Amino acid sequence: GCFECCIKCLGGIPYASLIATILLYAGVALFCGCGHEALSGTVNILQTYFEMTRSAGDVIDAFTMIDIFKYVIYGVAAAFFVYGILLMVEGFFTTGAIKDLYGDFKITTCGRCVSAWFIMLTYIFMLAWLGVTAFTSLPVYMYFNLWTICRNATVVDGANLCLDLRQYGIVTIGEEKKVCTSSDSFIKMCDSNELNMTFHLFIVALAGAGAAVIAMVHYLMVLSANWAYVKDACRMQKYEDIKSKEEQELHDIHSTRSKERLNAYT
Repeated sequence: GCFECCIKCLGGIPYASLIATILLYAGVALFCGCGHEALSGTVNILQTYFEMTRSAGDVIDAFTMIDIFKYVIYGVAAAFFVYGILLMVEGFFTTGAIKDLYGDFKITTCGRCVSAWFIMLTYIFMLAWLGVTAFTSLPVYMYFNLWTICRNATVVDGANLCLDLRQYGIVTIGEEKKVCTSSDSFIKMCDSNELNMTFHLFIVALAGAGAAVIAMVHYLMVLSANWAYVKDACRMQKYEDIKSKEEQELHDIHSTRSKERLNAYT
């Protein structure tokens, strides 16, 4: 009895939704954790090697934008933690093994609307994560250029290469913030572990955003399959109701005729 109960419980787990949820949590954790630390490392690099300072007042500068991105990361982590739980609950309620274990439940129009609503939300979130992935690739490209300059400076002797933050839109055109290979600050930056660590953190954050996109696609497949399952179950339920009603009517007709024959005989 205990073995059969365990088999039923294991059979009631929506494994497709579980895999998608694990992939979503892993991707969001990598994106939020590594992205947050990479932004903090970027602040230290800008302040230490590019000699940038925070602007006084309510002026929106690079440091203010980085703080905004950090708060966005906090919101993304909390929102998708809750959304993953909701999708798992939806997967449990649309698993056939749960219906076999606890008995069939009446599929209402509300249940179908909830499934359709989740499909629409997941599609929107998939598009949003595609945008986040594209946006995360920008700092990876910037740090790759910086890493390439550091590498070329050690390979080519006498080369004076410079990195100007104005070409990336980090500072305004009138504000010159650049470092060249001939300066001591550039050599210290290339030799520091902070640059290498921040670069790799952004790469891992990009991989996490890509994993979240894959999880959203997986969820779309699972939700579409659940939608088809609920729709077919609803049709089957209507068929069973009609069949039961017809059988009841036939039984009533048969009972009525039997009574009439009995009355005629008596």
